[in-house]
Amino acid sequence: MKLVRRLTDDGPTLAVLDEAQALVDLEPGLELPQLLGEPGRLHEVADAARTRRRRVTDLATAALIAPLDPPTFRDFSTFPAHTEGIVKLFDPSAAIPEEFWQIPTFYFSNPYAVTGPYTEVPIPPGCREFDFELEVGAVVGPAGRDLGVDDAAAHIAGYVVINDFSARDIQFHEMRLRLGPAKGKDTATALGQFFVTADELACRASGPSFDLTMRVAVNDEIIGTDTLDQMAWSFPALAAYASRGTWIRPGDLLGSGTCRGGCLAELWGRHGREKYPPLRAGDIVTTTVDVLGGTRNRIVENVAIEPVRPWRRP
Repeated sequence: MKLVRRLTDDGPTLAVLDEAQALVDLEPGLELPQLLGEPGRLHEVADAARTRRRRVTDLATAALIAPLDPPTFRDFSTFPAHTEGIVKLFDPSAAIPEEFWQIPTFYFSNPYAVTGPYTEVPIPPGCREFDFELEVGAVVGPAGRDLGVDDAAAHIAGYVVINDFSARDIQFHEMRLRLGPAKGKDTATALGQFFVTADELACRASGPSFDLTMRVAVNDEIIGTDTLDQMAWSFPALAAYASRGTWIRPGDLLGSGTCRGGCLAELWGRHGREKYPPLRAGDIVTTTVDVLGGTRNRIVENVAIEPVRPWRRP
């Protein structure tokens, strides 16, 4: 099952995609996180909507926004080929750190930065090296704590495409303090138009992941291609790790991290900075993932930066 969220006179409204590729609205006021906590409730509500067909809209004319506002967003690093390229940006002789194979590390990103699949994306204030990052995100269903990997799969309700826009110069600057990334990831995280329930991907299973082709293009020129099953860490492993000593709750977003060739910084590490320029105002970034859909965002100018300074310095 695929669901979208669209703007209507009643505000954001969830809709389910029917067999004719039309959108059938769910009851007003419902949001994905509240429907995902109880197993089976989302399907029940969507089936009732398809029976009543209260309002039906052409997908092509719908004003689509992000399918959910996740309460939290943990972004992981799971693609070894991506990590291999990134580390070469700082040291051409570097290899994948051993820690990559020990833990599925993540950082907390900004849920307030989540934006829609077709929204204009501003360059962050002060940024000169703006980048994209193609990922897939798992959305948590029922809450869980201290989950094992085998149990965690039942806590994944579905999947979305993610484009995690990144201010690389700001990110690399702040990470010299061995914290972050923070402001480098603070402006825009575009989610694909569809939330796709986990059962929809069963036929594309490949090991513990899925055989889905991922592509990213700038101004319709393909920049990178990979498949989701190149992840070294599975989504259940991410959910299990995220739940250690704490809760994951309905609607929480767990990002796969960037796929091979899925961002400029990795390509800078492999080929140098000259071949692939940073994003500029007017560029259009398009992502697609089989079955899951994608994003298409136009980059626009940033706002003027106001400097901040310490109030004292020894």
